[in-house]
Amino acid sequence: MKVSIITATYNSAATLKDTIESILCQTYTNIDYIIIDGGSIDGTIDIIKEYEPKFSGKMKWISEHDRGIYDAMNKGIDMSSGDVVGILNSDDYFTSKDVLSKMVDAFDDQSLDAVFGDVHFIKNGNPNKVARYYSSRYFTPFWLRFGFMPAHPSFYARKRVFDMAGGYSLDYKIGSDFEMMVRLFRKYHIHYKYLQMDFVTMRMGGASTSGTSSHHTLLLEDTRACRENGIYTHPLLICMKYLYKVFEFRW
Repeated sequence: MKVSIITATYNSAATLKDTIESILCQTYTNIDYIIIDGGSIDGTIDIIKEYEPKFSGKMKWISEHDRGIYDAMNKGIDMSSGDVVGILNSDDYFTSKDVLSKMVDAFDDQSLDAVFGDVHFIKNGNPNKVARYYSSRYFTPFWLRFGFMPAHPSFYARKRVFDMAGGYSLDYKIGSDFEMMVRLFRKYHIHYKYLQMDFVTMRMGGASTSGTSSHHTLLLEDTRACRENGIYTHPLLICMKYLYKVFEFRW
């Protein structure tokens, strides 16, 4: 089984090496690695070119203007040749060397459309201190109306799932990953499995995790995503996820 891993980059020179190194260190090697760059000017392209030979033909990349991260993800999915597809952001990296091998083992169950697990966040570049642990353990589609979804960086689905459902919506600023989850679980009723493992290490401060304005935008977009896919909700219900997040932080 081939796994396609997609990384969207834009001026990601400060963190991209960690992302790429974590892929090269994986014990599972039947991969298709795709980097979609938005026209970086900070040295990102030099890093991509430096690492490209180390993938022995398993890396593909482009650098061109795009309409943002979700447009880049869609380009990556279109370019992917794997049986299974997942996203690894350019400021994140795999937590351990056996993430892909364990994920692939789960797909031995032919009834599964997707698998997901947990991720954790670090702060101030300290990889040894967990600032927040995001577990997908208790997720069911019922919780979408409250803004809960599986940890997106841990989400891997068969390529045919994305072919069936279509790409990430470009009408959302920072909530298209949630809309995709709502669409897949609500409209297409995909079969899924939770894997009890930590997939990805994430750095605090992403577009959807920082700033009052971002939280307000995400609240409105999560509400809209539910309503557009036939789930009744209200911004007050979506706010419930912030209460839950309090218990994810490691003080």
